[in-house]
Amino acid sequence: MSTQEAVDLANLRVADNALWQAGPPHETFRALRSQCPVHWSTGITQTPGDAGFWSVTKAEDVLTVSKDWQTYSSASNFLLTDEGVPLEIVKGMFIGMDPPMHDRIKSLFQRAFTPKAIARHEGAIREIADGVMDGLEGREECDLVTDLAQPVVARVIGSFMGLDPEDDKPWADAINTLLGFGDPVLNPGGIDQLVMEHIPPMYEKCMKLVAARRANPTEDMMSVLVFAEIDGDMLTDLEIFAGFVLMMAAGNDSTKATYTSTMRALMEHPDQRALLLDDLSLVPSAVEEALRMFPAFAHFRRTATKDTELGGCPIRKGDKVAMWYPSSNRDEDRYEDPDRFDVTRNPEHQAFGAGGRHFCLGTALARLELKILVEETVKRFPQMTIAGEPSWVVSQFSSQLKHLPVRLHG
Repeated sequence: MSTQEAVDLANLRVADNALWQAGPPHETFRALRSQCPVHWSTGITQTPGDAGFWSVTKAEDVLTVSKDWQTYSSASNFLLTDEGVPLEIVKGMFIGMDPPMHDRIKSLFQRAFTPKAIARHEGAIREIADGVMDGLEGREECDLVTDLAQPVVARVIGSFMGLDPEDDKPWADAINTLLGFGDPVLNPGGIDQLVMEHIPPMYEKCMKLVAARRANPTEDMMSVLVFAEIDGDMLTDLEIFAGFVLMMAAGNDSTKATYTSTMRALMEHPDQRALLLDDLSLVPSAVEEALRMFPAFAHFRRTATKDTELGGCPIRKGDKVAMWYPSSNRDEDRYEDPDRFDVTRNPEHQAFGAGGRHFCLGTALARLELKILVEETVKRFPQMTIAGEPSWVVSQFSSQLKHLPVRLHG
């Protein structure tokens, strides 16, 4: 019996933790693309209070939902579960808004994240990466997630936000717990403890930063949030906190996730790593292939604002609709041999969204960080090998490795 035949689509619940223990369930998504591209799940087992939802698994359908914000709204929640990150925080982030408010807040940051503006940071980012890699000198093994990726990305986004270096790890740990809200290791106390005990200290710590900027304005992104004016009104403290969390989460998790999955793929496919070692100009192409195959966020959700139809399925007003990027980025109608890692492919993909208003603000920064990290890693550690079983964050949103033990010199 084939894998596709073995998937019980009628009773499938795509967001159940059981499917996500080892990362995205690619076999399940392959079956959905082939047999039921727009699929209804009756709920989510680990969060019984959540309503059912539609899964969108083909690239063309994801594009349709992404571009039609009038029909598919972000304003209810951009997460599939309503029992994760508190809604007041989610709705304070501009990715949890619809136009025009989304556009107005996003525009505050856009000048700082254009490709030209980001290119000016290349020297500083390379210096951060080199410093972390220098710190591994003399070691035979390390965890590529916690020992290399995490400190690099935390310092990069920390510098953008105006954080002191000693605050990098505490904030990274806090963001990891928040985005890994369903992971029993990252968040052993569950959602209630996260809301009651974890988020209030984050808020208080952020408000200290806000007070410091109000007293002494700076040129960093934190000051942009504090002094932002939308239609004559300043952002509330909760909106500032939500914006800060969004920037920290995007900068912390996205690059870390894709970089570590890229390096794992290169170690598992030494022929592809050899191509990079022979020609480092292929690194940007390898980065795009990794973004396609290993998108850092597995889904974003929309909520239907009216009755409509997608892929022949009747979407009702109020229905949740999940766009699954690990699936759309391996759509057989768009990619030849989509499960093959090919550093020469240089594909278009939906890792940063699929166009429309919510296309990722930080694409230029992510691409530059990934280029530097991959380039420097393969140059310094050309014989790096996997030293133990990689483990994944148990999450249907934050799609990333939790640990990747490696031998640095083979």
